[in-house]
Amino acid sequence: MTELSLEKLKAEDVKEISKALTIIENDPIEAKKIVGALDEKDYCVIGLTGSPGSGKSTLTDRLASLFSLKEKIGIIAVDPSSPFTGGAFLGDRIRMKRTSRNDNVYIRSMASRGKLGGLSPSIYDAVELLGRCGFKKVFVETVGAGQSETDIANLADIVLLVLAPGLGDEIQMLKAGIMEIGDIYVVNKMDIEGASRLKSRIEAVLDFSNHRKDVILTDGIKGTNLEELARLIEKELQFLKESGKIDEKRKKRKRFNKLNTVFQELKELPDEAIDRLVEELKKLTGGR
Repeated sequence: MTELSLEKLKAEDVKEISKALTIIENDPIEAKKIVGALDEKDYCVIGLTGSPGSGKSTLTDRLASLFSLKEKIGIIAVDPSSPFTGGAFLGDRIRMKRTSRNDNVYIRSMASRGKLGGLSPSIYDAVELLGRCGFKKVFVETVGAGQSETDIANLADIVLLVLAPGLGDEIQMLKAGIMEIGDIYVVNKMDIEGASRLKSRIEAVLDFSNHRKDVILTDGIKGTNLEELARLIEKELQFLKESGKIDEKRKKRKRFNKLNTVFQELKELPDEAIDRLVEELKKLTGGR
């Protein structure tokens, strides 16, 4: 592998993991080789999505700190890309003050690189690398949320949809398909007027659609109800494992990883080659 020590990666060396993630971000082909050289391990992916300003980074920081008391935790904070370099702005990482000093938590900022779904193209391999390097839970915090920004549902075992009162887009969020991707609904900044009302509206929407999901009020800054939120995450994970649904989610993750790889390779092809592929696909699908 390019300038990497497989032995150090298997030994969960943090510096080597950082080097591997840099390669993964910039070289999709080499990324597959790196991940493929490591043994598969059991780990879970927890996604946090929601409006900018809803407090996702603070919640991620708090939750990772709680879970890190008994296991290694990875965090991938997907930041907006710099228009000049394509790199991450590192804003989310700066806001995670507790975990940045925690030896049992590894934090990595990754650029979204303009991806609509809020996730960078290399996210699947980055998450898999952390899982194979011994991180039992990997938190992925997205840039934001919206009707088209649902990639996190294809990546995570559990999705926390984070909302907060007073942001002005709660109604749109409640109407949009984004509501369908949440496994746990978090109304953060519960000290702000309208938080309880927003929680009630979410519960009404879920009842109307026959989706039985947990809805919880939190205060990420004060830490209010964060232990209860951690308990709900563990409860949901246990349900997914006992019901076998976690296997379905992981099959879906592998499928979308493959599709993502194909898309990345297609972008490098000339138009003539893409036209030929389109014709071949029409033959395979019967012209659909």
